[in-house]
Amino acid sequence: MRFLPAFIMKGRMQAMMVASILALLSLPFFPVSIVSSATVALVTLRLGALEGLYVLVGACLAVALLSLFLGSYQFALLYGFLLLLLWIPVWLVAIVLREGKRLTFALEVGALLGVAGVLAIYLFHPEPAQIWRELLPAMAQLMQQAQPDFPVTLDKEATEVLAHLMTGNMAAGGVIALFFELFLARWWQALLYNPGGFRTEFLAVKGHAQLAIITTAMAATYWLTSGAMAEACRNMLSVLVVLYIFIGIAILHSVLAAMKGRDYLVPLFYVTLLIIQPIMGLVGLFGLIDTWLDLRNKFKPNGA
Repeated sequence: MRFLPAFIMKGRMQAMMVASILALLSLPFFPVSIVSSATVALVTLRLGALEGLYVLVGACLAVALLSLFLGSYQFALLYGFLLLLLWIPVWLVAIVLREGKRLTFALEVGALLGVAGVLAIYLFHPEPAQIWRELLPAMAQLMQQAQPDFPVTLDKEATEVLAHLMTGNMAAGGVIALFFELFLARWWQALLYNPGGFRTEFLAVKGHAQLAIITTAMAATYWLTSGAMAEACRNMLSVLVVLYIFIGIAILHSVLAAMKGRDYLVPLFYVTLLIIQPIMGLVGLFGLIDTWLDLRNKFKPNGA
């Protein structure tokens, strides 16, 4: 894996080439876009905001030009615009991490970008659920066409429930991708210039009290109100929960890594997260309350 980041850091053209090629490959396989975005973030982390911007804009133009051979002029413009929406957030968060040198603050800024996106949607359209009522059946139909062997059924009741949650779910999905892009870029940077640095940095992640208070107040507002206010708070909480889940993962990994059976406990922890996904809520709660309780020290084994 060292070869790819080393090649990216050889020069601006190499970085643009990797970012643009992987962006095109993400059309049939979207997860590749995480590697493409991490390319922009790596250059930004190591060489600064301006160099990262050069790579971002250059790769975006290259993809737009190459897209002309794959589709229409409108397709090239649309895909170039979508890449800007994909790359600008990770570029901004990488700048925050480079200048602030604090992973926690960069993650909080990333989560707040997601919250701002939710707020912008509610300002643009007071009832975004109405948009999703129209989009969800069409999305289900497209999924059915793509995977005819796996029936996708979406009745009226399910559509109504999802319509009120999709704004937050989409924003949360975007923030999850953003975090993975930043993590990959930071790991690449550590791999090349500071071996082991990313592990130490990630396990030390701890939330700030100000955002934790805002999150708690937002949760209380959601539970105590109804209608549009409760729905907006619920959708913004979906984004903030992602942040605290990652913080909780870092805390529990740190605690388990200090125990005697760490060689088994840490892998078992991640397998449990994948198999029993509802446990994510508990992990997120750990991430939130750690802001005040400092759980790493409370559960630290004697002598650790």
